[in-house]
Amino acid sequence: MSSPAPPSPPEAPVPTVPTDVRYRDCAAAREAGAAPLHRGEPGCRDAMDRDADGIACED
Repeated sequence: MSSPAPPSPPEAPVPTVPTDVRYRDCAAAREAGAAPLHRGEPGCRDAMDRDADGIACED
């Protein structure tokens, strides 16, 4: 007779990123640890992407 399989460890919760985040500027995004931001990510705005390459606050 085989012994039952040990219980699997609980899954770690998946962190959620707020979708309504807005950074005043790149300095604020960097301070929050969010820079660089990519087009489509929460908090990314065209005004923050000076060279229009889809990546804001990269410098």
